[in-house]
Amino acid sequence: MYNLKEKERIFVFTGPDGSGRKTVAKLVGDTLNMKGIVSSTTRKKRHYEREDVDYHYLSREAFAKAQENGEFIEKVEINGHLYGIKEAEVAESFQKHGCIYLVLNKEGADILKDLYGDKVIRMFLYADRNTVIERQKERGDSEEVIREHMSHYDEEMEYKQACEHAFENYELAHTTFEVTNAVEAYLKENIK
Repeated sequence: MYNLKEKERIFVFTGPDGSGRKTVAKLVGDTLNMKGIVSSTTRKKRHYEREDVDYHYLSREAFAKAQENGEFIEKVEINGHLYGIKEAEVAESFQKHGCIYLVLNKEGADILKDLYGDKVIRMFLYADRNTVIERQKERGDSEEVIREHMSHYDEEMEYKQACEHAFENYELAHTTFEVTNAVEAYLKENIK
């Protein structure tokens, strides 16, 4: 397991699928020069996703081999698909940046929180059910994928109480500004 140094922090963007967590995370990361870590997954790439940008897409065999080799810092299974964060990518990113961010579901966020405690700050993004469905339709998700995502919506929303911060995301610029300010407050603490 990678040992975080004193001033290193992991910001985890979480919330229901369609809440804008990935978009906000990237905008905040770009603004504050934070590196995002890309998860590995066994699920198939969607038409709007890009290899090594949205995920590292692995076969089940390649994922199992990486897991056997102890490459993952965290691993979860959701809807029959495996997801994981490779420890080497985390270590490499921390060599260049004092803080990193990840976009994870609540299971992955909890694993990192259990591993690193207060050094993991969870940013929960959310919108109401109808807004989330509309966003998924706009990006071209199939009805089946949307149903799959929405089957977890209420459970994901309950996780808001466990997170350090929660942001309602209806206006991207406003939400990004609020989240950037929250993250920046942690970064300023690290300077002291």
